[in-house]
Amino acid sequence: MKPINIALFGFGRIGRNLFRQGYKNPNFNFVAISDLGPAKSLHYLLVRDSIHGVMDKAIRLEGNFLIADGQKTRILSGGNPGEIPWDALDVDIVIDATGKYQDVADLQKHIDAGAKKVIVAVSPKDEVDRVIIPGINDEDIQVSDQIISTTSSTTQVLALMLKILDDHFDVKRAMMTTVHAYTSDQPLADSAKSDLRRSRSAVENIIPNYTRAPEWIEKIMPQFEGKIAGTAFNVPVADGSAVDLTTDLERLPSVEEMNAVVQKIAEGSLKNIVGYTDDPIVSSDVIGCTETMLYDAKATMITANKLLKTVCWYDNGWGFSARILELIEAYQKLENEGVKS
Repeated sequence: MKPINIALFGFGRIGRNLFRQGYKNPNFNFVAISDLGPAKSLHYLLVRDSIHGVMDKAIRLEGNFLIADGQKTRILSGGNPGEIPWDALDVDIVIDATGKYQDVADLQKHIDAGAKKVIVAVSPKDEVDRVIIPGINDEDIQVSDQIISTTSSTTQVLALMLKILDDHFDVKRAMMTTVHAYTSDQPLADSAKSDLRRSRSAVENIIPNYTRAPEWIEKIMPQFEGKIAGTAFNVPVADGSAVDLTTDLERLPSVEEMNAVVQKIAEGSLKNIVGYTDDPIVSSDVIGCTETMLYDAKATMITANKLLKTVCWYDNGWGFSARILELIEAYQKLENEGVKS
């Protein structure tokens, strides 16, 4: 297959994870990176990551180009969507990894500037062509899709766990808490912000936060409409998060049955998307986990013969980035099949 030309719009954590995982793949050609940071800083942060460590291969910076494994990726000064002529760079797909642009009007500007598709690495604020969670609805993709969202890492974990539970035991209602690593928009020290709780130090506090994950689950999986709610806590770790899900089911399994169901799925139909462990893991153990979620068998609980609690861990950047790259390949395959037919 002809390599697909990718531009990264935003080279923060997700953007760098995408490049680290994808630059060796012959199906991908990273033609451009757009970010506000200077090229020297972007190169430095790519090859020496505080969480994922030093890259195992030399990646050089030559002027405003990253040179890696035969790829020559141009670094462009960041701006707003639409300000870079993607058609002049022969870009097929723009991945908007800024986390800033969530409106269709902004995302459409990438298409107007010449990109064939744009994948936004957050949940959008309004309706886009396709919202995809791999393992849930990725078979719905169409060649005609232009603006695509992969929601969020938390939403993906929640969706997968709910699907497993509903397929086997019928979910009546559910309550989720995500225990999430702090994020780059939180301050290290107390700093005035409009969101009062998020104005407090990320490294000194457990901070209650809002999550849109249940809202998006109801849109993507309407069988859960009115059945699910959730909250979030940002905690003082740099990476490694968990979804704590309590469910009321039509048929309550035993702990052993529940664990066996997930293990079978992790080894079968959702292999490489759902992981399973009965090791006594902690958050740092999931750093670099390529699955969307890692089911913690030791955490499964039942109370009063009524409610089931499950815990799923996830690297909130690495596995999420892996799914984006796989989705790009799925679109590439679909387009090639259309050409052949």
